[in-house]
Amino acid sequence: QAELEESGGGLVQAGASLRLSCAASGRANSPYVMGWFRQAPGKEREFVAATRLRERSTFYADSVKGRFTISGDRSKSTVVLQMSDLRTDDTAVYYCAADKDRTALSGLRAAAVYDYWGQGTQVTVSS
Repeated sequence: QAELEESGGGLVQAGASLRLSCAASGRANSPYVMGWFRQAPGKEREFVAATRLRERSTFYADSVKGRFTISGDRSKSTVVLQMSDLRTDDTAVYYCAADKDRTALSGLRAAAVYDYWGQGTQVTVSS
């Protein structure tokens, strides 16, 4: 069983909204932080958003600020990424990530911080 299970990807038109969900289980259960990264074809994996579940603090990449909202549920070890006003350059495989260590918000954009990763879910935005 995967430790992080993602759902909610799909194909949408530019300007539409999409909701991604992720649930942690097993060794990844009760994480301190959960986040989302994405990787477009031919590009490196990049940070999208993260939340520290206890404090409910959030951190976003500049490219999605104001369009994406991340929210977590500490009691369920889940995180949701609500994406609005999607653009064609949002097209990528989106990965859920989680970690149990206390990390400053400013450090959460680094993929190396996260010990647990989902399999990824495809988001395709057409023009």
